[in-house]
Amino acid sequence: MITLATADNALKSFYLDAVTESLNLNTNPFLAQIQNSTADVVGKDVKKLVKYGVCGGIGAGSETGNLPTASESSRLQLTTTLKNLYGTIEISDKALRASANREGAFVNLLNDEMQSLVKSASFNFGRMLFGDGTGLVAKVTRIVDDHTLEMDSVQSLMEGMIVDSLDSDGEEIPGMRGLKILSIEREIKNVTFSGPVLTGNIPNNAKVYAHGSQNCELTGLKAIFGENDLYGLSRDEAPILKPYVIKNVGPICESLIQCVIDELEENAGSKVNFIVCSWGVKRAIIDSGICSNISYPTIEVEGGFKAISFSGIPIVADRFCPEGTMFFLNTNDFKIHQLCDWKWLEGEDGKILKQVPGKPVYTATLVKYAELMCERPNGQAMLTDIEEA
Repeated sequence: MITLATADNALKSFYLDAVTESLNLNTNPFLAQIQNSTADVVGKDVKKLVKYGVCGGIGAGSETGNLPTASESSRLQLTTTLKNLYGTIEISDKALRASANREGAFVNLLNDEMQSLVKSASFNFGRMLFGDGTGLVAKVTRIVDDHTLEMDSVQSLMEGMIVDSLDSDGEEIPGMRGLKILSIEREIKNVTFSGPVLTGNIPNNAKVYAHGSQNCELTGLKAIFGENDLYGLSRDEAPILKPYVIKNVGPICESLIQCVIDELEENAGSKVNFIVCSWGVKRAIIDSGICSNISYPTIEVEGGFKAISFSGIPIVADRFCPEGTMFFLNTNDFKIHQLCDWKWLEGEDGKILKQVPGKPVYTATLVKYAELMCERPNGQAMLTDIEEA
């Protein structure tokens, strides 16, 4: 007979490893390339000591001249805070009792919950990788009606997602937390919520954040390629924190792609091994190849994702990559620093499934304390404003 203890043991012994592998390798093609590491984690922070440039002590001289003067490599300490990443499943008491005498139904119940968890995590962690850590997913451009708002972008929004709407200064708007998205008209960027929104309180320039995630998300590519301070340091005082960026690109071509790759290797000693772009840019690259009688082979990268190959470098399109944008990355410079891999939150009694107070529902929560860090931003590049196909 299936009991609450049976479900608890199944989550611990069987599902944890499978879900962990899915979250680490199958969530996103970029994430699948990044190594997880417990190194450089100090308390709640990540403190990474990075060397740059070359050291002294190497040179040529005469037989009787002075020896080269030794000196240490230049160093920087990058510091950031571990982020709290959660994934929660919910099982009703009714569903649990209905499958009590049927093992197959019980397995299907847990499988369904795990698949939903992985799907939601794939969306949200993929979104975070391209974000700036603030949790900002859209801005309100127009109030359509009591239930619908027009956004500047719906790229990072999905039906069923719960969001908070804050004013332009990031301050709370009364009654505007925990809004659930019912439907999205993507062509006109209209978002309809399951309950009425208080339109009288919503300014047109209000900001929309993932629920409860304001300033709590991973430090993604938008922050790494931004202009603000990074990892506790000023970019002006630490030039290695400045990526190579070309704006207003226009048409893309093979020669420009190769020039960026060569630029990074020549000036930063960085070898690009992964390129991420928007869907429209990927189509433009293929079209450019057709015009030049170049055929890009399809290859498979870590995690089972498909990519096209440019001189052996995979080019992957990602739904969260901004329009007209292309990132040239050396994934060896990126790490997911973590206290540990995904674990179930356990109570004092060691149980995973806990009843929600006052409700006939049990929840279990996966947790991971981690942060994305790039130790050499100057070894990465970005092209923007590319003409899409």
